[in-house]
Amino acid sequence: MRHVDFSPLYRSTVGFDRLFSMLDGLGQPEQAQSYPPYNIERTGENAYRITMAVAGFDETELSIESRANALTVKAEKATDEKTTEGEFLYRGIATRAFERRFQLADHVEVQTASLKNGLLHIDLVRNIPEAMKPRRIAISSDSADAPKTIEAQVTPAQVN
Repeated sequence: MRHVDFSPLYRSTVGFDRLFSMLDGLGQPEQAQSYPPYNIERTGENAYRITMAVAGFDETELSIESRANALTVKAEKATDEKTTEGEFLYRGIATRAFERRFQLADHVEVQTASLKNGLLHIDLVRNIPEAMKPRRIAISSDSADAPKTIEAQVTPAQVN
């Protein structure tokens, strides 16, 4: 994929540098990280859910951190002495450590996280502050009933 030069846009925009950095990063070849598999779904107008398949991990081995428009999910399997006793003929359930990062839009916050049947569900919600929500501005018009007056300052020299 070709590299796109966003420098002309920097001259005429203010505050979009984070967006341009993200777009520029999309053009870079990403490390082919496919573990663990995950889904991202929209569950409402301002609600989202990330579902990750984390079979073999429990709550104590998973950590979720949300910081500065980024969500990081880490997992590290605790060493278990019971599993070293037997010999695996085939190991298809991956329990390797991982770290998965998601970029979050502005005002997207983690609401809840739950682990059920080997699936980690992370519910996200977009909370737009009242100051940033669109608001209707009332338009006032001159009322025909209101008397129109002109205020002027009269000096005694003008009266004669």
